[in-house]
Amino acid sequence: MALRPGGFNRRLPQKKEEPYRINQLIKGVPEVRLVGENVEQGVYEISKALAIAQAQTLDLVEISPNAAPPVCRVVDYSKFKYEQKKKQKELKAKQSKVVVKEIRFGPNTDEHDFNFKLKHAIGFLKEGSKVKAYVHFVGRSIVFKDRGELLLLNFAKGLEDVGKLDELPRLEGKRMSVMFSPKAPKK
Repeated sequence: MALRPGGFNRRLPQKKEEPYRINQLIKGVPEVRLVGENVEQGVYEISKALAIAQAQTLDLVEISPNAAPPVCRVVDYSKFKYEQKKKQKELKAKQSKVVVKEIRFGPNTDEHDFNFKLKHAIGFLKEGSKVKAYVHFVGRSIVFKDRGELLLLNFAKGLEDVGKLDELPRLEGKRMSVMFSPKAPKK
């Protein structure tokens, strides 16, 4: 077997497909709806729309291919692509990520440890994170389910000022858990 010239396992360059069809790539449609600055809006034949775009030294970009007739805009394509990328970046920055902080208890958690963990949970809720508190039953401690439930209900009572209980304590295997969401700030 002969190796290709240029090295071992060289990848061939792949063309990136443009998200929008531009200029002569807009095919298969007899007419388009034209929009843009310094352009009289309306329905034009594709050849006339291309001529209008070339007269202004701009590009004809297909914005909405599924419309009837397809909507095209007369715009500088590189500037248009830059603005689209900028919009995507802004939308991504505005999305809020939900952070879930977990707090673990044992069925025999002491009062001091309970208060310490309660204080941390209050801090987490104030900074906007969700809190998942759970009692982990190890070995035969599963017989103390009622202690675990009581512990989580007391925990919920301590957090009622800063957070709201999403669900009552529920047993999942060897864990009994509850979830808290931060309360919306009062306006």
